[in-house]
Amino acid sequence: MITSGHVHLQNAHKTKQFWLIWAVLCLNVSAGIGVLGMASPMLQEIFAGSLIGKPEIGFAALDAGQKTQIATIAAAFVGLLSLFNIVGRFFWASLSDKLGRKLTYATFFGLGILLYALSPWAAHAGSLALFVGFFCIILSMYGGGFATVPAYLADMFGTQFVGAIHGRLLTAWSTAGIIGPVVVNYIREAQINAGVPRAQVYDRTMYILAGMLVLGFLCNLLIRPVATRWFMKDAEVAALQKRSASVDATAHYGSYGIGKGGFNGPALLAWAVVGLPIAWGVWITLSKSLALFR
Repeated sequence: MITSGHVHLQNAHKTKQFWLIWAVLCLNVSAGIGVLGMASPMLQEIFAGSLIGKPEIGFAALDAGQKTQIATIAAAFVGLLSLFNIVGRFFWASLSDKLGRKLTYATFFGLGILLYALSPWAAHAGSLALFVGFFCIILSMYGGGFATVPAYLADMFGTQFVGAIHGRLLTAWSTAGIIGPVVVNYIREAQINAGVPRAQVYDRTMYILAGMLVLGFLCNLLIRPVATRWFMKDAEVAALQKRSASVDATAHYGSYGIGKGGFNGPALLAWAVVGLPIAWGVWITLSKSLALFR
């Protein structure tokens, strides 16, 4: 679904495609950010003593020292989710070049619905490995949604104004940053106040998040190519590109020079400065996450 024209910034938000993609991003992010916000207490309350080899002890019966132990393990869980969030941005964005953006988002929603719906089963079965695995995949798709949406916009509206259109679309992220945590925390508190055992307070939350993804799946399904009446005329595109070219010819800024000179000593040093701390962080995260499975 790649457009052959360019839609002007002032018209992009007038199309239904913009608002459908807005809803797609908002719903995907709402579910993912909701999980990130409650990941630590969720793991502690569901698995409690099982995290330290004492499955007979529920969360309420843990002493202060034991709560400190499981809090440390839950922090490793959050770190692992963050790592999959990063990896998902590379993996899913790259895969979307082969699958197409619409199919990639359909995968996010379809697989996400399944994993959210199955997570209460994994929790009640006491399968920590499955539970953690489910949410690692979910968070990879959360990150993948962010990384893939600019290309989705370029496919729909062309590349001429894709940066500015993406900037407007990010209001969906801001909205999701409110909706996700508020919904999750409200349901959790309501369940606790109703006397639901801590190990079960997240069941309803997971089903509601799965419901959000059902709505996202439907919105993504409704997306069609933009009508040609919204496309800019060739003369308008040429005039804009000519103005951009004249500015670039008199000013060196932004990404000027990227791709010139090849891979040399300074480039290697720059990659080392960036890559070594990242590699160290990944190693530390993976090392600490082993505590989840001891």
